[in-house]
Amino acid sequence: MNTRRTMMARRAMSAVAITTGLVLTVAGCGGGGEDKEPDKETSSSSARGGSGDEKAESQAPEGDKALAEVKSNGITLTVTSASRDEGGFITVSGKVTNGTSGIWVGSEWRSDENELKKNGGSLAGASLIDQQGKKKYLVLRDTTGRCLCTKFEGGINESQSVDWYAQFPAPPEGSSKVEFQVPTMPPAPIELSEGE
Repeated sequence: MNTRRTMMARRAMSAVAITTGLVLTVAGCGGGGEDKEPDKETSSSSARGGSGDEKAESQAPEGDKALAEVKSNGITLTVTSASRDEGGFITVSGKVTNGTSGIWVGSEWRSDENELKKNGGSLAGASLIDQQGKKKYLVLRDTTGRCLCTKFEGGINESQSVDWYAQFPAPPEGSSKVEFQVPTMPPAPIELSEGE
């Protein structure tokens, strides 16, 4: 009977030793608390919708070379690029900043066209005006009626900036100056650049 108890005690001690060794090994591979702090900060700031790095990035393009900036009702629309692409279309892009005191969903920027209404808060209502050619170019859409533009799903939080883009048919080669127009915003005169 004593040998049986001794064998059981040895097995229990072995199990405890193996478990302790595994726990220490896993803890050693975990990397410690120093590496986890930046990750926690990054993930929590992403969940809030922005971080200090994003604010620095959003300020850099404004300082670099904005083609145009227009403001209305607390919203700032900045155009940073308007380039011709080889496929015969124009891609216009930039940032939109919510300066209001709540979430902005972009519903006033949606299109009045039946096919594009289902895009919701988006740049579906944007257009390019070619004064020289006397033409208005509407946002391109895919075969299912979705605009080739940014959709502001979930809205933009107060003081947050979000990148946007919209694609349009290209005006003729001679037209290099157009007006980018979004409902409720003043027109933004921009100069088109040749794509790469």
